[in-house]
Amino acid sequence: MLKPVERRALTLIRNRLVHFGQAPSVRELSKELGFQSPRSAALIIGRLIDEGYLKRRDGDRALQLLKMPNDTDDRVSTVSVPLVGSAPCGAPLLAEQNIEAWYPVSSNLARQGAKYFLVRARGDSMDEAGIADGSLVLVKQQEVAETGDVVVALVDDEVTIKELRLSSSAAALIPRSSNKSHRPILATREMRVQGVVVASVSDALE
Repeated sequence: MLKPVERRALTLIRNRLVHFGQAPSVRELSKELGFQSPRSAALIIGRLIDEGYLKRRDGDRALQLLKMPNDTDDRVSTVSVPLVGSAPCGAPLLAEQNIEAWYPVSSNLARQGAKYFLVRARGDSMDEAGIADGSLVLVKQQEVAETGDVVVALVDDEVTIKELRLSSSAAALIPRSSNKSHRPILATREMRVQGVVVASVSDALE
């Protein structure tokens, strides 16, 4: 059973990961919790790691959220879904070093038998499709998609979220934005689709 201060620390870490993709530093967490010394916050982080709520990522040692306390009704079925960052230099999007946190998502959204991930949207290129800057988007992992699907794709090793349009020889990634400066991205049909967007779920994770 987590103590109230441990639960608050975990919530603060979760919120920073959701909105900024990075956990607070020990000093930042100490200040948020009202401690005089960073050591108190470091001890709480250590206990949360020991209890299986957090871990240190391999490589950069950044904090990764594994779970939140299970306060939900046992009848609610959930699936653990990873929140991933970008994938620089061609690294696989779902490589361990890109996973920032794991979240329980209702099996009504993330259905059993398929694989899903969460990704943070950047920019306003899909705001008219309900995907705002900073939104968390639930994505069904798959390598193929159809015209009209909103997809997550890797273009020049950058993650982008756009509506897919296919022709016999090419593909276009179409923005749906109130900002008319955004232009379609033209690519071959062999571009790397990572998955199809299921929903924008930021509000549910607040």
